[in-house]
Amino acid sequence: MKFGNTLATYADRLRAFRPNARLYLVYVILAGAAIGVFRLLFNFYVLSLGYDEAFLGNLVTANNLTALLLALPMGYLADFWGRKASLLIGSLGVSVAVLAMVLWPSAPVFVAMNVLLGMSQALAGISMGPFLMENSGEKERTYLFSFSSGLQMASASVGNWLGGSLPAWIAGTLQVSPGDSYAYGLALLVVAAGSLLAAVPLLFLRKLNTTKSQKSAFAPISYFSSHPVLLGKLILPMLVTSIGAGLIMPFMNVFFRQVYHQPDQAIGVMFAWGSLAMGVGLMLAPLLADRMGKIQLVVISQALSIPFLFLLGFSPWFALSAVAYYIRLALMNMSSPVYQTFVMERVDPSARATVASLVSMANNFGWAFSPAISGWIQVGYGFGPAFGATIVLYTISIFLYWQYFWRRKPEKKLVRVMPKETLAQKGE
Repeated sequence: MKFGNTLATYADRLRAFRPNARLYLVYVILAGAAIGVFRLLFNFYVLSLGYDEAFLGNLVTANNLTALLLALPMGYLADFWGRKASLLIGSLGVSVAVLAMVLWPSAPVFVAMNVLLGMSQALAGISMGPFLMENSGEKERTYLFSFSSGLQMASASVGNWLGGSLPAWIAGTLQVSPGDSYAYGLALLVVAAGSLLAAVPLLFLRKLNTTKSQKSAFAPISYFSSHPVLLGKLILPMLVTSIGAGLIMPFMNVFFRQVYHQPDQAIGVMFAWGSLAMGVGLMLAPLLADRMGKIQLVVISQALSIPFLFLLGFSPWFALSAVAYYIRLALMNMSSPVYQTFVMERVDPSARATVASLVSMANNFGWAFSPAISGWIQVGYGFGPAFGATIVLYTISIFLYWQYFWRRKPEKKLVRVMPKETLAQKGE
């Protein structure tokens, strides 16, 4: 009975999705599959051209540093252009950047196109939260945030699977080595085509009417000046998490290849199952958030992921590390859209795009600086110190979530002054 009621509740929330939200989900599926291929193969593509992990770290830094520095301007552009145009431009920018890196594979082009990638992904990412808020009601909002993230991960798993097999299939067809840069480059053309295709459903989005206060350029500034403490508490835990994530997450494919000597196809299958595990976790997140509360879900799920992060980085056996990888992904990331909903619900509509910019800056800060540091650490000391630092930073972040939003502040007790006669009668 309980399981049936749960399914009925979930189906009811999905039926409540509005037309714009449904079109956005189609975009998410196509873009997620393209990104799944890109994230698996791009590192291998760069390494196959003779560059080392330090250069790879610098590319990740260029991408995320751009997203960090331009987050606030992108927030204003997202308001000025509108959500539809911003999502379209972001999708087209990804396609152009990947295509250029395949056609002109040189160090300057890699750096420049990673800058373009950072701009495009920042614009699309900043537009996402306000778009979903504007195209959902309170009833289905958490489900829409989580379902869109879950669908993205599920489609990314398909992209990982495809990406793991594409270079070998292309190499067999062209009679070149599977590790040849030519095979990787042709495989990445699928990413450019997929990102271009993802823009098609966005063309049919309907524009929503906004009030004058929501269009005011000064509304976000006035909101920030009156709520600095709240915004600091909302952003700081995400900032600490991003610093830790940037040390290891961009290099997971390199980690499994170098530490456990796994081939590309096996890593592709791993990433596919990992994205699928994350997708399942994201689908379950709104039900759990309804039952235990949004912040409670964030703290509990992320705290449970810490032991599995340790097993992932320090297990002597590949099988145990792989299982820990799946469980950690599901636990650590299932709360992300729930927390995004939590943040968007606590700010004024007029400030949402700019607050989304601050969220993007927090998420990209660590990814902008940590990969370059991690690449240097890997060359000299391996992956161990990077995993250790990530565990410490994640623990600090979880404590901040608990301290700011879950921990109950002690209530001030009211002391009632009683007449002396009453005190004497009570024997006090």
